[in-house]
Amino acid sequence: MHKASRSAALLILSSALFQCVEGFSTSSFLVRTTTQLKATKEDAEKMAESFEEPKLTEAGLPELKGDFDWDAKFGGDEDWITEDVPGKVVLDDVTLAQQVTALDQLETKWRKDRLRAEYDDSKKVGFVGEAELLNGRFAMFFLATGLLTELWTGISLPGQVEEMLRIGGFIGFGE
Repeated sequence: MHKASRSAALLILSSALFQCVEGFSTSSFLVRTTTQLKATKEDAEKMAESFEEPKLTEAGLPELKGDFDWDAKFGGDEDWITEDVPGKVVLDDVTLAQQVTALDQLETKWRKDRLRAEYDDSKKVGFVGEAELLNGRFAMFFLATGLLTELWTGISLPGQVEEMLRIGGFIGFGE
């Protein structure tokens, strides 16, 4: 972008921003906020006046608006289940303790499984997925590097390896 067109774009953006800010006045903001607060206080007072204590069901729970006895309505239906319905079953202390114990055992087992999986995922060496992934990435990187070097220098990949071994002093001592 040329310097002149960049300056023109900045000038247009700044003038548009100034017009937006100029149209927003602090006093109108305060008036709107004060009005909203007054309306909120009046609404709260109306709600407090119209508040009624909720009616309780036979089980001692608050009755929901529009709630009715579904068992009485559909009790005659052969597919309607009325016994052992979750949320309506009252358990004795022994059964409840057995369920809590079973759930604690499941929680412990699942926690161990999760921790073992996290440990296995964190391994970076050995025959694990993370190590194999890194090994493959390095191999592809250095293969691409070797091919580009061959393209630019004309020395083949085996020639490059030989040259690195000679530079490193691993071969060619007696020559």
